[in-house]
Amino acid sequence: MKDIILEGKNLSFTYNEKDPPVIDGVNISLEKGKVVGIVGLSGSGKTTLIQVLNGLIPKRIQGSFDGSVILKGKNFKDIELENISREIGTVYQDPDTQIIFSWVEDELAFGPENLCMDKEVILKKIEEVLKLLNIEHLRYRNPNKLSGGEKQLVVIASVLTLDVDILILDESMSQIDEKGKELIKKGIESMKSAGKAIIMVEHDVENLSIADEIYLLEEGKLKKFEGNL
Repeated sequence: MKDIILEGKNLSFTYNEKDPPVIDGVNISLEKGKVVGIVGLSGSGKTTLIQVLNGLIPKRIQGSFDGSVILKGKNFKDIELENISREIGTVYQDPDTQIIFSWVEDELAFGPENLCMDKEVILKKIEEVLKLLNIEHLRYRNPNKLSGGEKQLVVIASVLTLDVDILILDESMSQIDEKGKELIKKGIESMKSAGKAIIMVEHDVENLSIADEIYLLEEGKLKKFEGNL
């Protein structure tokens, strides 16, 4: 039996009612321990779909929205955005825009500290996440001096310290070299094994070789990807 943790049903959205929908009747589901890949050209609606699946649309971004997103059996409309963000973390393509501190440990502690977690709990979470992603050696490094792949893993780790069950990666490999991509893929494999559910949104389908299933978003419609990796 499928263990579906997040499901989008008949999702449609347009920023202006006079324009055609950016996404139109999209259906998508995500299981624990699985990676779903979404590929599409620039302007195909990938960012809009991400913002629907992490709750920014329609809670923060206005427009005409239809459909429903179900998180662990509960409709988004009945969940505050703050609580959604404790379950779903989003990592964007440029890690430099998400890194704040000059020490990796401080970067990982920031989110839990904002949630007023006990210091002992925070330190334990940091240790667990560093081990999960195999980046324990980066704990006392300056993230601004790391490689692109290492930086992206630090950003992913900073999201995981919030104990999210779902991770959305928005073109997280678009600015990363091949060595960095391999580091990120190994991290994703570890997250899969730990039961995390992951959505990878990419422009380049070759970056989705790790995905369990791949969909193509084209002209607002989502369908199974039939091409070759």
